[in-house]
Amino acid sequence: MLNVNQLIEPKSRLGDIRGGAISFLVAVPLCLGIALASGAPLFAGIIAGIVGGLIVGIFSRSALSISGPEAGLIVVTLSTIEALGSFPAFLLALCIAGLFQIGFGFAKAGNVSNFFPSSVIKGMLAGIGIMLIIKQLPHLVGYDADAAEGLVLFQPNGFDLNEQLRMAMSQFSLTAILITVVSLTVFYLWERPAFKKQAFAKNVPAALIVVVLGILTNELMKLMAPHWALSGNHLVQLPVPDSVDAFFKLFTFPDFSQWSNPLVYSSAIAIALVASLEALLSVEASDELDPLKRKTPANHELKAQGIGNVISGLIGGIPLTSVIVRSSVSINAGARTKLAALLHGSLLLICVVTLPSVLNKIPWASLASILLVTGYKLARVDIFKATFAEGPAKFIPFCVTVLAVVLTDLLTGIGIGMVTGIFFILRDHYRNTHRVRTEWDSDIKRIHVSLGDYVSFLSKARLMKLLKSVPDNAIIEIDGSLSSYIDSDVVTAIQNFGIGAKQRNIRLIFRPNPAVDIPSIYSPSEHPPRKNSLQESQFHLHGQINTATVGR
Repeated sequence: MLNVNQLIEPKSRLGDIRGGAISFLVAVPLCLGIALASGAPLFAGIIAGIVGGLIVGIFSRSALSISGPEAGLIVVTLSTIEALGSFPAFLLALCIAGLFQIGFGFAKAGNVSNFFPSSVIKGMLAGIGIMLIIKQLPHLVGYDADAAEGLVLFQPNGFDLNEQLRMAMSQFSLTAILITVVSLTVFYLWERPAFKKQAFAKNVPAALIVVVLGILTNELMKLMAPHWALSGNHLVQLPVPDSVDAFFKLFTFPDFSQWSNPLVYSSAIAIALVASLEALLSVEASDELDPLKRKTPANHELKAQGIGNVISGLIGGIPLTSVIVRSSVSINAGARTKLAALLHGSLLLICVVTLPSVLNKIPWASLASILLVTGYKLARVDIFKATFAEGPAKFIPFCVTVLAVVLTDLLTGIGIGMVTGIFFILRDHYRNTHRVRTEWDSDIKRIHVSLGDYVSFLSKARLMKLLKSVPDNAIIEIDGSLSSYIDSDVVTAIQNFGIGAKQRNIRLIFRPNPAVDIPSIYSPSEHPPRKNSLQESQFHLHGQINTATVGR
């Protein structure tokens, strides 16, 4: 829960106000753009931003993380709405997803992100970035049909990307293109090292300038050349309530009649997994940026995120999670407590109540430019280069995940990437089972085998291959003194090798870790040596192996 003492530190209050205000300015266009790309009502993005700032801000123990709708949730939201057939049914799935997240927190699943290979996570984000880039191309030239929002390249209804681009080029708008060029120029300037040093660039986000310039450009067109001005679905179209009652009618509520629909529960699991993973990764990144190096309790954060998604689903919002873009902007502006997150949510609420007509002047070309840059940051070339430098075991799963996400959908892509990543993990485990050193003692070949820390059944195949290659009259020493675990299948393989070792005049010396119990290697009539007196004791493996020396 909220610690009020954090909000009364005089030294941090100004930085928190600045951080909350700037993150709010970034959040407005992103909330709208992500709602658009998710196939949800535009107001749903604002609701998620408000709930993320206020509700999650109250319950979270993260000092600096700011929650709201995030680009990584676009595909799962869009696919879920399409699968369930209606937005109210999706809201029910979102409520259940929030309950799942709360359950994850009580089950102490906060470390679940550690079980996903980093290459797969990077590939997932890069794949989402590429899809964001591709799907914004029609909007950049003024083609704003709803059909352009399906974040799948090859759609089952046959209306694919090529058709969308062809239609876009036949319906382009010069004003939209002008706004796009101006917007991308602003983003380019904001990234220049010389411009970054300016106080204006540090305190005012590029996304705000893009939105303001987009509005001004179109308003000038209305005065100078009305027939070139953007209108209709080329602009944001938030409903403008004319009364308090009309405002509350903007909220959508879950369709509880869908309780018996099994797709609701499978969709809820998908939303919960993706939202939880995004939250854990973003909170971890926010903690790294924290000048005070505070650590957010991962399990408690899952509960806070779950509460936020339950409330967002109940009142008509889209999924929310911790957002590293808003969090980093807030931190860079001087935020030091969660006052910034609470202010961010409060400003969003005030804005949607008092300034909806201003928001409706924002051209979609401006929002598409913001999403295009967001996609580029998720899939920039440096990420591919850095992953390539880590070697094939990282780069191949990364690329497979990227391609799978782009060509299929998010969940399928992650699944394919996980399978690929697990394959390389198993391969590395197989290769690093043991180390072999060979030397000659007079005319006798001596083979030293050092087992790894964890010798599972996966190690059996490679060890068997080594044992079969041992020549007659040789000495083989298998050192497991540093192994914390040796699977019984591996011990049995050593035992079976000992059956033929005597006939081939092979001397087998096995040194297990005294702290590891491996009872299967002792014959029923014998007892293992005591763990505290093992230095010079000897034992035979069922009488089959010539000598097995246990020692240091």
